[in-house]
Amino acid sequence: MRLDIITVLPEMIEGFFNCSILKRAQNKGIVEISIHNLRDYTTDRYRKVDDYPFGGCAGMVMKIEPIDRCISALKAERSYDEVIFTTPDGEQFTQKTANALSLCNNLIILCGHFKGIDYRIREHLITKEISIGDYVLTGGELAAAAIADAVIRVIPGVISDEQSALSDSFQDNLLAPPVYTRPADYKGWKVPDVLLSGHEAKIRDWEFQQSLERTQRLRPDLLVDSINDNILHDGK
Repeated sequence: MRLDIITVLPEMIEGFFNCSILKRAQNKGIVEISIHNLRDYTTDRYRKVDDYPFGGCAGMVMKIEPIDRCISALKAERSYDEVIFTTPDGEQFTQKTANALSLCNNLIILCGHFKGIDYRIREHLITKEISIGDYVLTGGELAAAAIADAVIRVIPGVISDEQSALSDSFQDNLLAPPVYTRPADYKGWKVPDVLLSGHEAKIRDWEFQQSLERTQRLRPDLLVDSINDNILHDGK
C-alpha cells in the first residue's frame, strides 16, 4: 500500500511514522508512506494556504488552489482508491472502515486545518470523509495518524502474529476479553484458573463469555450494531 498524507504541519506526524510497527512495515516494503507539505504547492510569496471566508464568518479557510495542485500532482503519478478528508462531520471511523481501507492499494489523506477547507474541495476532490470522534482538534494530523495506524496494522505481514490483530476489540463487534501475564499470583491478585488449565476449548469459551459480558456492560451499542448488520445481511 502507498499512503500519501497532505498537511500544513508535516513535522507534527513525521516522527509518528518512524517508529515501532509502522516503521517496520515500511522497512519490509509492505507500506510506503509519503508526507507532503501543502505549503510547497502554493504560489503565495509567504507560503500561505488559507484566506478569509466569504460571508464574513470567523476563522480562516484552507484555499482550494494548493490542495488541487497537490492532489493533481499525486494523481498524475498513480491512481488512488480513496481521497480521504479528516473532518469532525465525516462518517465515524470504525474497525470495519479500517479493515476495508486496508485492502486498498493507494490512499490520500488530507488533513483539515483552520476553520476548514473550501467546500468545493469536498464536492469535487474528496471521495471519503472520516471523523475519529465527536470533538474538534486543532488539525487533522492526529486523526490522519490514527487512521493510518489502524489501517496499516491489519495489513497481512505488518504484525508478525496476525491472529493478534484479528482478535482485537471491535473485529467481531465485541470488546476484547481481559488478558493476563506472569506472575499468576501477585499480592493475592490471581489470574483466572481457566487460563492456567491448558484446556483450549474452555479457554476460548471463557474468552467469548468475557467479551460478551464486557460489551454488554461497557458498549451495548456494539451489540445493537451487530444485530442490525445481521438483519440487513439476512434480508439480502
